[in-house]
Amino acid sequence: MLSRQRLPRILATKTPTALTRPRARAFSSVPLSVRPGRQSALRLQTLSRTGSQVSLSNFSSYSPLGKQKDGFFDGQVEPLSEEEMKANLEKAKAKAEAEAEEKGVSEAKLSSSDTPPGNSGQGAPESPDSKGSAAGGAASGSAGDGAGDGGRRGRKPGDRALTKPQVPEIYPQVLAIPIAKRPLFPGFYKAITIRDPDVANAIMEMIKRGQPYVGTFLFKDENADDDIIRSPDEVHDVGVFAQITSAFPIKPGGEGNGITAIVYPHRRIRLSSLIPPGAADASKPGEITEPAPPEPIPKPTEEAAQKGDVVASFEESAVVQKPDAAQKTLSPTSFLKKFPVSLVNVENLTEEPFDPKSPVIRAVTNEIVNVFKEVASMNALFRDQVSTFSMSQSAGNVGGEPAKLADFAAAVSAGEPSELQDVLSSLNVEERLHKALSLLKKEQLNAELQSKITKDVESKITKRQREYWLMEQMKGIRRELGIESDGKEKLVEKFKEKADKLAMPEAVRKVFDDELNKLAHLEPAASEFNVTRNYLDWLTQIPWGLRSAENFGIQNAITVLDEDHYGLKDVKDRILEFIAVGKLRGTVEGKILCFVGPPGVGKTSIGKSIARALNREYYRFSVGGLTDVAEIKGHRRTYVGALPGRVIQALKKCKTENPLILIDEIDKIGRGHQGDPSSALLELLDPEQNSSFLDHYMDVPVDLSKVLFVCTANMTDTIPRPLLDRMEVIRLSGYVADEKMAIAEKYLAPQAQDLAGLKNVDVNLTKEAIEELIKSYCRESGVRNLKKQIEKVYRKSALKIVQDLGEEVLPESEALTDEGKTALEESETKSESSDNSETNQAATEASEKETTEKPRVALKVPDSVHVVIDKENLKDYVGPPIFTSDRLFDVTPPGVIMGLAWTQMGGAAMYIESIVQSSLTSNSRPSLEITGNLKTVMKESTTLAYSFAKSLMAKEFPDNHFLDKAKIHLHVPEGAVQKDGPSAGVTMATSLLSLALDTPVNPTVAMTGELTLTGKVLRIGGLREKTVAARRAGCKMVIFPEDNLSDWLELPENIKEGIEGRPVSWYSEVFDLIFPDLDREKANKSRIREVKKAHDEDTSDNDE
Repeated sequence: MLSRQRLPRILATKTPTALTRPRARAFSSVPLSVRPGRQSALRLQTLSRTGSQVSLSNFSSYSPLGKQKDGFFDGQVEPLSEEEMKANLEKAKAKAEAEAEEKGVSEAKLSSSDTPPGNSGQGAPESPDSKGSAAGGAASGSAGDGAGDGGRRGRKPGDRALTKPQVPEIYPQVLAIPIAKRPLFPGFYKAITIRDPDVANAIMEMIKRGQPYVGTFLFKDENADDDIIRSPDEVHDVGVFAQITSAFPIKPGGEGNGITAIVYPHRRIRLSSLIPPGAADASKPGEITEPAPPEPIPKPTEEAAQKGDVVASFEESAVVQKPDAAQKTLSPTSFLKKFPVSLVNVENLTEEPFDPKSPVIRAVTNEIVNVFKEVASMNALFRDQVSTFSMSQSAGNVGGEPAKLADFAAAVSAGEPSELQDVLSSLNVEERLHKALSLLKKEQLNAELQSKITKDVESKITKRQREYWLMEQMKGIRRELGIESDGKEKLVEKFKEKADKLAMPEAVRKVFDDELNKLAHLEPAASEFNVTRNYLDWLTQIPWGLRSAENFGIQNAITVLDEDHYGLKDVKDRILEFIAVGKLRGTVEGKILCFVGPPGVGKTSIGKSIARALNREYYRFSVGGLTDVAEIKGHRRTYVGALPGRVIQALKKCKTENPLILIDEIDKIGRGHQGDPSSALLELLDPEQNSSFLDHYMDVPVDLSKVLFVCTANMTDTIPRPLLDRMEVIRLSGYVADEKMAIAEKYLAPQAQDLAGLKNVDVNLTKEAIEELIKSYCRESGVRNLKKQIEKVYRKSALKIVQDLGEEVLPESEALTDEGKTALEESETKSESSDNSETNQAATEASEKETTEKPRVALKVPDSVHVVIDKENLKDYVGPPIFTSDRLFDVTPPGVIMGLAWTQMGGAAMYIESIVQSSLTSNSRPSLEITGNLKTVMKESTTLAYSFAKSLMAKEFPDNHFLDKAKIHLHVPEGAVQKDGPSAGVTMATSLLSLALDTPVNPTVAMTGELTLTGKVLRIGGLREKTVAARRAGCKMVIFPEDNLSDWLELPENIKEGIEGRPVSWYSEVFDLIFPDLDREKANKSRIREVKKAHDEDTSDNDE
């Protein structure tokens, strides 16, 4: 029976028809997925809005069916009375007869009209029965505006609702369209896009001819994108037989060749064979190539009148046309041979017989229905699709159509393409239901997870909004009652009080007042409020006008500097001069000092001693590897988290305008894409500019002229020249053995003994042991390594004492104080009375906490313990000696000379070796091979020394042709170390001459100096460091350029002690010092002649 409330909707939407009015066509034939203001759906519905409570789109939020909102699966609808049903049938019969009479008129209109294939508004041309597109029509619904199809106006939509299109039962050859991602399922609309122009033209031709049937098959490759099947292996063999209900261009206005087609799958088919594009004509002799359209059957069946559906699908309204003898020879797709498209021969698939009342099928069906309800309750989109499906069923209850229910479950699930294809390929209904249920379960899990995430997010947002609303209400109430203010007034008063205690310059005070006024008018919730507050905080943290009282006592400064450092006379004298000038003037100005020297000589530590001697605050920061200018000049306030530079931070920490700021490792400052920090230091370290230093964050001038800047560096080569020019450089050389001994006895040994816990223990590190450490373990310029070795000695002594005496004489319990014993007893009592339910992990954590918090005192070593470290047992504490001799060569062979080099680590003794590679003959050719990782300058020095040596030999020893014939190899040891510099020319020339004259050189003589081609000895650098290195190597004489005599005279006597300095201007002076007892007659003899004579004697003996 028909439902009373559904009859108007059935009459309005029973059959899809083609509309002729342009306005109606433009709306009804365009799928819902592309209409303005609509969203894409899994399948498109053709419901009319005329007088209907059901939404046109399957995305409708309205879900009730019948009288119950949640009973859309129960089929509980109000039945029609017999009188209403008879009236409806009679009315339908009358309308069908009227349409049959006007058939001739429609055919005439069809033949006279010229409809373009690509017109998106028309869909398919009207068939001879005037019911839209042939065999079912291509239009997707009725406009419901009173306009009839085929040009007939004034008809109501219900007048043509009962005329049913026909779907051929057997359609053996169809146009094949491959699809990707998801297969199509019978009974559910789908919009597909065709971009191949040939396939699009073929589809429009099929619609025009009234044969809009295609076969769709799923690609096996998910990423495939084509409109033609090239091989049967590309697609799955099971697809669907579908009808194109409408088609329209992809681009508005009909531009381009692509179309979007709305298809309605009818049944499952299997691909039996493929006719690829370009194959021979598939039609056989005797086939009729232009089939006549099937005759419609206008008479409705009683079954259709009894259906209570809201939506009439093609499957329900189509009458199956039985094939007869004539139809068996038809080839409806023969006209497609002119299109390069893929055709397939197919066969229909039918479901295996099943018992709808089977307990298994009913149970799985009910479970699917339950899952549908659960998912629909969590997903509004899913609920609309389920509601639309339930209204389109021919049966009153979905349980009567389990096969279609399984197809619907797969159609709405977001499963994998292979899983969906398995459902489509399953002809066993029970198996299909199980697979569909599996897909629905996954959908249910996804919906539950999505629902949980949505609820969590909403709860957090709601909670925050509620807290914010309550806080704002509470602030308002407190403000009205006068109980509490928002704190802004107190903050303003606090800044005013701090500013009144400072002597701000007038320009700074004006900026402060402006910012304070801005803060008073800002809301605390504004982002600018925090920025202004932080700026005012920094502005009032700078010690404007606050200075520490300096100590101008000369004797006090000497005492403090001598307490912390031994030697460093130049540095101490400069600080005393600084104090004396300040005492005479009554005021002091800032200075910029730069200490340059090897590591470990006390550059950084002397800065702290200077601050203590002057009674200034001390602040240190390193710029080694610094690449960001903002670290010096600060960040601009527009950036989030902006801060002032390190200098402003130093003033805030020191709280005085005249601190001592130590800038460490200034020679290792970097440069990057964020600027050049060394250039930023130019303003900071210039006494003429730093009185108005401008930080980017503060943006007000800050006076740094009272600050004493001390910089440290290992070398000046990497410091930019403009920056170096602004600093007063004080060079610190390395320590000699005597200085190291004094430093170790006065500073290093007592500190190491105290750190090892042996302050009151009789541990004696003898002077002989320290001398052995300096001589055999620590030959570097500084004392850092010496400090490490001394600390190692005392640590080993502490370990030995504890191992020998500590465990027996001093039990652990006696190490606790009275408070510690009490805490231990309380912890043990608590441990015994603790609850047994506590876990072992918790008990362990508590025990560890108690053990950590126990107060401890130092262990007292008995007075009977005595440890002596002397030269004999020193290796038991620090291992075997590293250096076993003072020099690399105790006796130097000919060609080996000791040179002196300067490095960042200080001075070093550098040997140069030369040898002859082969015996000399009259046929020998001279050559010079150079090794030792020498760079460009030293290589050029080697070439120059070789040329000079050959020139000197030719002049002084004309009969000695050694250098004219010898193959010489010159090497500088320690090839892993790069070597370069202009001070090895004298040493290299001496090495070559010693080899040529076959005369060794005194091993206690070292030399340095650059040589010109004519023999002039040029000035070099680092004479102090080189002299220290020569003394460490046990040299007795140092030869240096005469231009460096002033440097030699400035050296302390303790450095020059035991060394004879010999300045030279020309190499002839060096030659006389090196070879004082040379036998010139012997040296002038040709070694080549002797070799030749010996060779001739050997030849004559062989002849005899």
